[in-house]
Amino acid sequence: MSLMFGKVKTLNFAAAPERCTSECNLVLLGATGSGKSALIVKFLTKRFISEYDPRLEDIYSSEEMVDQQPVVVRVMDTYDQDGPVNTERYLSWASAFIVVYSIDNQESFKVCHKYLETVSAHNKTFKTQTPIVLLGNKLDMDRYRQVSKSDGEELASRFSCLFFEISACMDFQGVQQVFHEAVRRSRRGDGDGGRLVYINEDKSLLALPSPPPAFTMPCYKELPAPATAKLVTVKASRAQSKRRAATLTLLKGFKIF
Repeated sequence: MSLMFGKVKTLNFAAAPERCTSECNLVLLGATGSGKSALIVKFLTKRFISEYDPRLEDIYSSEEMVDQQPVVVRVMDTYDQDGPVNTERYLSWASAFIVVYSIDNQESFKVCHKYLETVSAHNKTFKTQTPIVLLGNKLDMDRYRQVSKSDGEELASRFSCLFFEISACMDFQGVQQVFHEAVRRSRRGDGDGGRLVYINEDKSLLALPSPPPAFTMPCYKELPAPATAKLVTVKASRAQSKRRAATLTLLKGFKIF
């Protein structure tokens, strides 16, 4: 049994004895206001948040099916006021990094450089490379774009990471695809060798995904100590409750739509 979003879920291993649940720790990095929290809530609830306290951080868990295999995905929402600070709390814990910037904010793109340099320097000290995803958020604000797609592709190529452009506001499938792709790459335990993968206008991957590798047993890592955060429980809607949807624990200050 495992505790997810305040509700105990029972995994039916008897029905699928050949499968074992693995674990993946995802860390979202980026400037304040780039949409990290909105991306996480969209991935977990299919909803969009417009108001929240950006100074809080926490870790959330979700049971996902990626390539027909179960995985416990832990997502860390980080807060760094001035770029990479106190990075030891997540560098060794992460199975994959998602570095986020807003396409309508050039400064957030510059902050991504700092995070990519920090993570890349960390990767160079280990034989197993932690995958990195560079994510341009707020594609719905394309008319106010300050960071071109080619700039994003160039930066991703320089640091040998995946590249996506999506909108946390509009596109659940695109958000889910980014998180699941990060899980896939973490299973391989490498940084993808610099092959660019990004979502085009029709939301399809332009590079074919690699065949899903065999699952490994969970890698138990000590949870980092995030900044102090007050929590509030947001219950599912009536329509969702009929389907026994899980209850989600969110940071205080989130306004869910």
